[in-house]
Amino acid sequence: MATVTFDKATRVYPGALVPSVDGIDLEIADGEFLVLVGPSGCGKSTTLRMLAGLEEVNSGRILIGDKDVTNVPPKDRDIAMVFQNYALYPHMTVGENMGFALKIAGVDKAERTRRVKEAAELLDLVQYLDRKPKALSGGQRQRVAMGRAIVRSPQVFLMDEPLSNLDAKLRVQTRTQISSLTRRLGVTTVYVTHDQVEALTMGDRVAVLKDGQLQQVGTPRELYDRPRNVFVAGFIGSPAMNLLELDAANGQVSFGSAAISAPGAAGATTLGIRPEDIQFVGEGEGLEITVDVVEELGADAYVYASADLGGKTQTIVVRVDGRTPPARGQRLNIAPKLQHVHLFDTNSGLRLEEA
Repeated sequence: MATVTFDKATRVYPGALVPSVDGIDLEIADGEFLVLVGPSGCGKSTTLRMLAGLEEVNSGRILIGDKDVTNVPPKDRDIAMVFQNYALYPHMTVGENMGFALKIAGVDKAERTRRVKEAAELLDLVQYLDRKPKALSGGQRQRVAMGRAIVRSPQVFLMDEPLSNLDAKLRVQTRTQISSLTRRLGVTTVYVTHDQVEALTMGDRVAVLKDGQLQQVGTPRELYDRPRNVFVAGFIGSPAMNLLELDAANGQVSFGSAAISAPGAAGATTLGIRPEDIQFVGEGEGLEITVDVVEELGADAYVYASADLGGKTQTIVVRVDGRTPPARGQRLNIAPKLQHVHLFDTNSGLRLEEA
């Protein structure tokens, strides 16, 4: 087991005008489960492949433990990778698939058998060791791919969207198994996903990327409660945070009849408020909204409403009790819970000092 360090690591593809990964600085602790998350094309898979040695590092360096592995071949990095498509050999049994890398490495048969059995017991695969991959479900194949990584006892696990081929129910079940397993093994894990729910539920820390640049690194709670810019605020959380464009004057922004303190703000200001941090108030108070759509989800419902705010019509999402949602077309008044308001400079996108 080991730490992982990205030291201004950059990847520029030939002919590209901008880097796919632009000077990433990131420290991953020994035994930590770190998730790289961001939209498609943000550079998260490229970052993982640079760590694996599958992509060239054009400048900067990457260390595993104290060893600079920037120019070390993939086979000598002591990492194991779990891919999106499992990459199992169809003509081999589950046991042969799991032990294949050990066989290539010259590990004797008795030791191979012992390690494969240990991993199969961890992953509840003992009864499938003699089956071929085609006889397994998607979730079972994913566990075989995990087992193949585990038997190698690597210093670092790398996982590139390993759940994307599974259905919704199985994704939830398998992500719980992966989180539990990697923590029991205590192996440093770098996990790539575009799914921010996966990121928040699995990671000890989460690194958010956009356009090849690291936007913020922190615990799921830190990213949710104190995003450092508008992009992170809008990306983390489901449904997304309401981001409303307003004008600040005299250290305040107006939310209907409510004045919200905005020290340091001047001119174009973005107010962020999560759907669960909006409350209903009496007629004439706060901001009047008109209900456009109600999504009922059982315990909760989400109200999508429009409001005249900052001189234009803006959409606002409010979480309400799923048993007593308002009706479409209904007019209501809302106000934000002031302790959960986020303020950003609209031009730079950066967070302003808290009110």
